[in-house]
Amino acid sequence: MAGVKPLRVLLFDVFGTLVDWRSSLIEIAAATGGPDTAADWPGIIDDWRRAYQPALDRVRGGAAWRDLDSLQRETLAEVLSRHGVTLGPDSQETLVGGWRRLRPWPDSREGLGRLRSGHVTATLSNGHVALLADLLKFADLRVDAVLSAQLAAGYKPDAKVYLEALRLLECEPGEAGMVAAHPSDLRAAAALGLRPVFVRRPAEWGPGARPAEPPALDGLLAADSLVQLAETLGC
Repeated sequence: MAGVKPLRVLLFDVFGTLVDWRSSLIEIAAATGGPDTAADWPGIIDDWRRAYQPALDRVRGGAAWRDLDSLQRETLAEVLSRHGVTLGPDSQETLVGGWRRLRPWPDSREGLGRLRSGHVTATLSNGHVALLADLLKFADLRVDAVLSAQLAAGYKPDAKVYLEALRLLECEPGEAGMVAAHPSDLRAAAALGLRPVFVRRPAEWGPGARPAEPPALDGLLAADSLVQLAETLGC
């Protein structure tokens, strides 16, 4: 596109964009609960994920910042209670720790590797740094920098999260792309001048769920995988 700066930096959302949180957590939950625990684990995991944004909204609304593990512990307890499922503290902690053991999408490892050959790559996730470091190691995903909303004491889509990432990488907004499977993330980044890059993840919410559609944003790049994105960007 004429007049568009080449992208020097690519920032990546993680949960849902690089890794498959849903099927990973359902598997972990079923193993943790064991055969004697009758539970609708897909429904519990979906409701747990739906409780994620309201918990972040409370922080964005002025509550004290706490890391994602702390918020996930609270929301998990609420969801389990609502479903009438009893798990001991150790089992609940295993589920919270499951966010550090999520499988990558099949294209994530190769796609990230190719994109690193032509760009500075970094996470930009609501997960805190310790969680992301463990998750990236578990999934064998390589990036050049592990950046987190924690570094701005906020949560996406708060503008300060994106601006802090740009400041730390000494990057102008027009030289950075925000890569995500979630339109709200891309709309917030695009409002600050970052290039929105949409990656389709139709299986994120499981079979039968309506997949997210690419947002109507100027300069949007869209791809069906990170490998396809790498090809589009000449990597």
